[in-house]
Amino acid sequence: MTGQEMFDRGMEIRRKVLGDEYVDKALAKSGPFNEPLQELVTTYCWGWNWGREGLPLRDRSLINLAMIAVLGRENELKIHIRGALNNGLSKDEIREVLLQVGIYAGIPAAVDSFRIANEAFAQIDAEKSDDS
Repeated sequence: MTGQEMFDRGMEIRRKVLGDEYVDKALAKSGPFNEPLQELVTTYCWGWNWGREGLPLRDRSLINLAMIAVLGRENELKIHIRGALNNGLSKDEIREVLLQVGIYAGIPAAVDSFRIANEAFAQIDAEKSDDS
């Protein structure tokens, strides 16, 4: 697969998981300084890694939620909660992942992750209400 093909595959998966609106905003605000980062993320994170056939997107979302929660990356956790829902996880399943984080990474990580998840769910629910 060429670099361009991997980038295109990555963009397809990135949009499927995170949604067009999020990806368009990320790209629009990237600017010349961040363009290489966007290319790296799209090509290797989304194209090479998420594009592999070894795990379905749903399973990759489960893994990402746990890792990002443990790392305490609030903004990334919010967007990957949205992605997890897009990949078929339920709120109950996301809750179970975050409880597991609490046991293995500590209660403070779980408390923060639950707060972030509730914010993400509220935002997603509000967007759905606006669309109605």
